[in-house]
Amino acid sequence: MKSFSSGLVVLTSMLCALLGFQPLSARTIDAVVGVNASVGSLSADQQNAILAQLHAANVHFIRSGITPDAQGVDFARRAQAQGIQIEWLVQLQYRPGAPSRPWPNAFGVWGGPPLSAADPDQFGKYFEPLLEKLEAAGVKLAGFELGNEINSAMFNSDFSLPAEKPAQSREFNLEDLSHDPEAQQVAKGYLQYLKLLKVIKEARARSKLNQHAPIISAGLVFNEAPQAPRTAKLDSVGAVATLEFMRANGLDALVDGYGVHTYPWTNDPGSPTATEGRRDRLQKYVLAECRPQGSQAGKPCWITEWGIPNRDSSCPPHETNQITLVNETRTNFRSYVAAKEVLGLFYYAWLDSREGFAIYRCNRLTDTGRLALTPF
Repeated sequence: MKSFSSGLVVLTSMLCALLGFQPLSARTIDAVVGVNASVGSLSADQQNAILAQLHAANVHFIRSGITPDAQGVDFARRAQAQGIQIEWLVQLQYRPGAPSRPWPNAFGVWGGPPLSAADPDQFGKYFEPLLEKLEAAGVKLAGFELGNEINSAMFNSDFSLPAEKPAQSREFNLEDLSHDPEAQQVAKGYLQYLKLLKVIKEARARSKLNQHAPIISAGLVFNEAPQAPRTAKLDSVGAVATLEFMRANGLDALVDGYGVHTYPWTNDPGSPTATEGRRDRLQKYVLAECRPQGSQAGKPCWITEWGIPNRDSSCPPHETNQITLVNETRTNFRSYVAAKEVLGLFYYAWLDSREGFAIYRCNRLTDTGRLALTPF
């Protein structure tokens, strides 16, 4: 029996190699490694061009939204045909008539309703039929991630604009969520958010293809220097405080992992002192809540955004500092991956027209990108 099983594994591996796709169970990596590539708003031809680029670069996982129409489902199907699974960045849905922050606005933040207006009934009407369509198309997902950076005024209209104390914008803590008026409003949104996660979990339980796709809480912004004076004029809630509040209200029964984001400081590449500072801040502020897979004390983390900017516009771009910093950051991640405290890592981003994080430039994958996407 053992020799038969071994032969089957070899045969499966050979077949997958011939097809150009290696299933997750057959890989030697300990974590899902991918890239943010949200291309749902592009034409089918543009999507196909990017999917071909990703396939040629041996990318097997992307973090992306899926539009709730035939083209969105077809995009997911075409991605899968290229050997690419989607970690689905699921949109929130709100009660009809909810107030909505305008976009564009003077503060440079996203528009839309507040998280406290999130509505589980409306969300179910959006999410469940779309998941059924994806399943009917044979799409297997790498995971579900509901919302993005909900602890920040950038994406959550429950925060006041401008900050109530713009000269000293605040990062609210766990106690503030029960006592500060602005933070209490944010906490109401967190409770609504948990109701939407429950919809995902119940729909997943009825799924045929995606019963085991992990549910990831929204990637949270981490302030890596909370004691320092804040330069941003926007309030936020500390990511640790956000997770602690939601865990106290049932988060761990609804998700398989915590979404976190990290954009390490880029000062003094190669300096031992700066390197040590980045490693310590990662442990203290970004991955402090991550627990090994199967732990009763919490969930593993998925780093659904991380990146090092490069604003050099030459072709090919100069990448010396970025390569140094990406290599250093991956070294810092490695122990968490080995301990199964981090199960997924998505670099930001394949394309990026504004902030300099793109790793596909000059019609090729950059050396920085090639390093960032190397499996652990």
